[in-house]
Formats: sequence, C-alpha cells, structure tokens
Amino acid sequence: MNGTFSRLIRRTVDVKEQEFAALLWSAAYFFFVLCAYYVLRPIRDEAGVAGGVENLPWLFTGTLVGMLLVHPIFASLVSRLPRRRFVPLTYRFFILHLGIFYVLYRFTDPAKDVWIGRVFFIWGSIFNLFVVSVFWSFMTDIFRSGQSKRLFGMVAVGGTIGAITGSSITSALAAPLGPVNLLLVSALLLELACFASKALERHEAALATAADEEDIGEAKGSSDELIGGSFFDGIKSVVASPYLLGISGLMLFFTISSTFIYFQQADIISQVFGDDRTARTKLFANRDLAVNVLTLLTQLFLTGRVVRWFGIGVALAFVPALGIAGFALLGASPVLSVVLIFDVLRRAANFAIQRPAREALYTVLPRSDKYKAKNFNDTFVYRAGDQIGAWSYPAMGALGLSMSGLSYSMIPLSILWLALALWLGRKYLRLHRSPAPGHEST
Repeated sequence: MNGTFSRLIRRTVDVKEQEFAALLWSAAYFFFVLCAYYVLRPIRDEAGVAGGVENLPWLFTGTLVGMLLVHPIFASLVSRLPRRRFVPLTYRFFILHLGIFYVLYRFTDPAKDVWIGRVFFIWGSIFNLFVVSVFWSFMTDIFRSGQSKRLFGMVAVGGTIGAITGSSITSALAAPLGPVNLLLVSALLLELACFASKALERHEAALATAADEEDIGEAKGSSDELIGGSFFDGIKSVVASPYLLGISGLMLFFTISSTFIYFQQADIISQVFGDDRTARTKLFANRDLAVNVLTLLTQLFLTGRVVRWFGIGVALAFVPALGIAGFALLGASPVLSVVLIFDVLRRAANFAIQRPAREALYTVLPRSDKYKAKNFNDTFVYRAGDQIGAWSYPAMGALGLSMSGLSYSMIPLSILWLALALWLGRKYLRLHRSPAPGHEST
C-alpha cells in the first residue's frame, strides 16, 4: 500500500491496516454503482417531464406495481442462492434491460418514444433503488457496527465520486453523443460493479480480523452461506419489529417530502424551459453534479465527525431539521432558484449524513433482515411513500392549495420525522450494546 496514499486516507478516516483493501474495494464498488445510475438519472427525469407532468402520479403508481413484482423475485434469490451469486445476478438482470431499452429507442418508431420513455421512467425508478439497496446490504453484511460508524462515510465518498462522474458524463455527452448511447455506458459500469463486488469478498476475512473490540461477538455470514427462509420473511420482520417499523417510517417521511419537492421542481422547470428537452436534460445533470460535489465535500470533512461526535440519532435528524427550514423558505418564495438550492442541499445532506447513518441501523440486526427486510424498506416502502406524495400533491392542489401552501404542509411532517429519527438513534444504541442483538428484542 502506497505510504502517501495511506496517510492521506488516515487523515480523513479512522481505518486499520487490515481494513484498507476492503475499504478501497467497497468505495470502488459504490463508485461503479452510482456512476451507472447517475448516467441514467437525467435521462429518466427528462423522460418523466416529456411524458407530461400531469402523468407523473401514474408513473409513480407503475413504479410501485413494478416493485411488487420484482421484490419477491429478489427475495427468492436471496433465500436460495449464496451472496456471491445473487449479487451479480441482480446487476446483470438490469444490464439485460438496458440493452433492451437501447434496441427499443434505436429501432422503433420515434413517435413511440414518449411511451418508451414512460416505461423507462418506471424501470429507472426501480433500478436505482435495487442496485443501491443490494450494495448497502452487502456492506452491512461484511462490516461490523463499529466499523460502519468509522468507515461508511468514506465508502460513501466512492459513491459520490461515481455520481459526480456519471453526472458529468451525461452533462458533457448528452448533446454530442445522444442520450440513447449512454445506456450502453451505464451497462458497462454495472458490469464493473460486479467485478468489484467479487474482489471485495476476498477481503471479508481481513475485515473480521480487524473488528472493533465491542463487535467481536457480532454474528456475520459468508459469501457461500445460504440465508434461507422465504420471500415473506422481510415483510414479517418489518411488521413484527418496532425498530424496523421505525426505519420504515423514516423512509416514508423522506420519500413523501422528496416527492413534493420533485413535483414542485418539475412544475417550475416545465414552465421555464417549455419543450426544450436537451436544456432540461442538461439542467438535471448539472443539478446532480452540484449535489454530488457538495456531498463529497461534506463526506470528506463532516460525515465521520458528525456520527462520532453526536451519534446516529443526530445524524438521522439532520435532513428533517433542514426540511423544516427549507419548506418554510420555499413556501415564502416558490421560484426555480429556491427549489433548486433546497433540493441540492437536502439531497447532499441525505447522501452524506443521513444515508450512512440509516444504513448503520441495520448492522445490529440478523443477517436475513439485512437483505430481506432492508430490501423491502428500501424498495416497496420507499415507493409507497412516493405514491402517497405523488397522489396527495395534486389532490391538495385540486383542493385549492397553492405551491406555497403545499410547501408549508410538509413542515408538520418534517417535525414528526425529526422526532422519529432521534428515537431510532436511541434504539440503535441499546441494540448495539446488547450481547445478542436481533429483531426479537426490538
């Protein structure tokens, strides 16, 4: 390991020598996953606007239906196959679909592009949750609780650099290369993520050797060990556990408020840019680039310190606290600059601070919950929150609420969200200190 590079890493993260290789491969794995997604994200968002802002609630409904179809397939794979097989199979499932969309866009009547775009929007909304959820399930499976608090912030840096790279690729190449050709770029990046996941598995034993003293007794699986059970296990665990239900509530509050911002942003952008699809795609890509640059700076200088100094609860509460202030400001001034700045700050805070803290919540749970219950929360519950937001937004507008009124309606929700975040932080601490953590005691 290069001495200069090692010293540079140690200045920003408390990493042990045995953990270096696993940390770097984890960051590389997340780099490829998020780079692949962020190449596609502006294309997906533009397809949503092109299909008509008034049709977005139906696209969100289609996404939820898609989740209901895909989640049992994934849960069955988790039950029947070892991790070293179901992780690459999941990614290659989506690589195959990217190839299908490429052919459809290339060789079908351009008049049907709007309908293909609507299907792509639904597929992309499923894709992004599954590929990221599988990544974080993998992380919570091989890193111990103490390691997650020390290292997840730096792992997330790899993803942020990947997101910046993906946004930059689309921003720079959307016009000269064309959005359709970028689908193949994303497919290649996903295949590289599969390679990185396999390389990471070779360092699982070294991570176990370097476990923190308080994590020595923490049970972990292996890449060849079957998790077993049925695809209903995740749903049953969530329903039976107040802790997992609390995480579901955390997800619902986040997605409902996110959907409100998404719809407000789509409305304003549609009014400002009209039918200029290239301009909209570039704006979405530049917005994502700003989010990820800010996320990277926060991860490098704040994430680890916030979690170590203030704990998981405060880290989880950061985004809802920002939401209270942001929705108040957006209610007072519902214009493009305000909604973009709020969206950038909020998403950066989520990626840099709330997301690593939320993933750490799963490190104290049984292995089955890290894949099945977590995937259920990350996919179905996430999109259920989208549904609530997607239909309540136009419904409240139809009742006469202005854009300002819609923003103000999110402030009470953000207050409840903040209280739940602090409660989950306390529950996590109790489970982490327990000699035999598990959802039965939650």
